[in-house]
Amino acid sequence: MSGRGEAPLVCSFIQSVNSPQTANVSQGRRGLILGVYLSVLSALYLLPLGLYSPCIKEDGTLGPAPALIGHRGAPMLAPENTLMSFEKAVEAGSDGLETDVTISVDGVPFLMHDHTLRRTTNVHQAFPNRTDTPAAMFSWAELESLNAGAWFLSLNPFGTAGSLGAEDRLRAAKQTVCSLQAFLQLAARTDRRVIFDLYRPPRGHPFRDSWIQRTLEVVQNESSIRSSQGLWVPSDLRSLVQELDSELQQTSGSRFPLEELQSSGIVTLNLHYSAMSPRLTSEYAAVNITTNLYVVSQPWLFSLAWCSGVHSVTTNAPQLLGSLRSPLFLMSPDEYDLMWILTDLVSLVLIFIIFIFHWWRERRLTSCSSSVTPENGTYSKFSTDLHLPVSCSGLPTSCSPVHSLPVCSSTTSARQQSPSF
Repeated sequence: MSGRGEAPLVCSFIQSVNSPQTANVSQGRRGLILGVYLSVLSALYLLPLGLYSPCIKEDGTLGPAPALIGHRGAPMLAPENTLMSFEKAVEAGSDGLETDVTISVDGVPFLMHDHTLRRTTNVHQAFPNRTDTPAAMFSWAELESLNAGAWFLSLNPFGTAGSLGAEDRLRAAKQTVCSLQAFLQLAARTDRRVIFDLYRPPRGHPFRDSWIQRTLEVVQNESSIRSSQGLWVPSDLRSLVQELDSELQQTSGSRFPLEELQSSGIVTLNLHYSAMSPRLTSEYAAVNITTNLYVVSQPWLFSLAWCSGVHSVTTNAPQLLGSLRSPLFLMSPDEYDLMWILTDLVSLVLIFIIFIFHWWRERRLTSCSSSVTPENGTYSKFSTDLHLPVSCSGLPTSCSPVHSLPVCSSTTSARQQSPSF
């Protein structure tokens, strides 16, 4: 494509590209980018100064590891809330056992977390028309006839069923619904503490208004466990429970002011791990109120609880946490400072090397640039210079070459045909 008057347009374009104003804009943009980069880098270097971790402690100030309470037993090693699960938790070194209790329609307290039996039993096979019936509306004979273990092998909830040996797999497949009495007898025999949630039966249940008293009867008269081994969580009728059995360890599932907890006789807090802090743990410990956090199954989370001074944790993985001999990431303040100083120095050296490399590369590319000649001009391979044979001899105004391309001082039309592009 060619036309009269194109040479002055090209000249004008090159003038604008190489003008001082364009160079100033480019330098300003580079300066802005560099400023933002340095600001972000400085913030990252200063960030560790504002971080806090309870595992940054002076030597000798770390307390004992939290006691382990098996959450529904050892649910990674056996079907939850079965006798096998609690036995596995004891074998893994659990100091206590946690479960969920409801009461059958004929007054037998048994272990079941869910409102119905669908997830953890074969109720859909044994009683296909009652799969949505509340678990508390079954008789103990009906409950005892159900299989409570085969689901664990088929669903594999924690991805650990495959690690069981042949004998354990066979045993797990035959587990049945466990009664509160059998659970308490195991705890008494192995000298383990117990903690459980107690569910009130639904409307129309014969024990809806006496579920507390019926449960206490089993604890006191139908098992050999000592009341002092039990952490009593239900808040309903707490005063009555304290009158009937003063040795039960009264436990609150909510965080209340210290005065209210003390007046209620609370000796333990059973809370989600997100609800506590090292400061609160220390405040409660100062008035002899211990803390139990749930559900803590990851080593890093257990380490934070350990460093925070927590007394016990409810866990799905007693076999894993019991093997930890010290918290992860435990270090003194001096070690923490040294770690970040070395990290910052190494990163600064790497950044400097990268900058030097790019500077050297740009210089080398500029000095070693080669040219490629298009149809009517010369194009620099590593730069943006375009050398065109534009003549200004026919123009009535003066021309001056800039970067090997004539730049005209006026926009009068050229008499010579402009180069084709």
